[in-house]
Amino acid sequence: MGKRRFMSDISIEDVKRYVEQNIGSFHRARLESLKTLRLTSILQRKNPYLFKAKNILLAQDLVKTLLDAYLSSQEETLFGDFLEGLAIFINGKVYGGWKSTAQGIDLEFDKDGTRFILAIKSGPNWGNSSQIRKMKDDFRKAQQTLRTGNSRLRVTAVNGCCYGRDRRPDKGDYYKYCGQMFWEFISGNPDLYLKIIKPLGYSARRKNSEFQNKYSQIVNRFTSEFSRKFVTKGEINWESLVQFNSAKTKATAKS
Repeated sequence: MGKRRFMSDISIEDVKRYVEQNIGSFHRARLESLKTLRLTSILQRKNPYLFKAKNILLAQDLVKTLLDAYLSSQEETLFGDFLEGLAIFINGKVYGGWKSTAQGIDLEFDKDGTRFILAIKSGPNWGNSSQIRKMKDDFRKAQQTLRTGNSRLRVTAVNGCCYGRDRRPDKGDYYKYCGQMFWEFISGNPDLYLKIIKPLGYSARRKNSEFQNKYSQIVNRFTSEFSRKFVTKGEINWESLVQFNSAKTKATAKS
């Protein structure tokens, strides 16, 4: 069992260095998600009836709405991966924790005679009932595997969420710690959730400028493409768009 280490083993400077060395991967992934994106792929994933109900009249407004919805979902996933890495790094410094090899488990560490296994998510509302059942099944299997080698080992499962709150953390067969509770749990520092926000802005202005330049190019290109395929006599051709999105046989947009 790992020897407990203390919060004095990590400082905000450690966190700052980690962010500076790793935040670039998040920004690169954001740009790559734009470079590989196709208008047809997002048109096929989104609900055309919703956008008609919102009375969107301008092609550029529709393109921006579709693109922003797609990017918001992508960025939540990408940044969640970054925060997971940060959490594992911090816990490793404090308690000697490590990236787990068990399916569905992100972090393991020993504290006060207990082996903790964590599934780390971005926020508290991350999954539906079947996804939560899958997480609980992963917890059960990991606990069984760990106890195979040591039947007396006390194993506690935790769903850690990087932001938000859950006022009922005891879920019976696992705990759910969100926001401040999560960061304090993995670090022993009740103020860490506040301290990590400043380093996250490292080079953000320059990186966001690069992203906005590429974003503008994509909006202009997609608007031009959308207008060629789905605008008739100056108006969005909603029937053509719905056919492309939902017809029994795959519809081909006009070129």
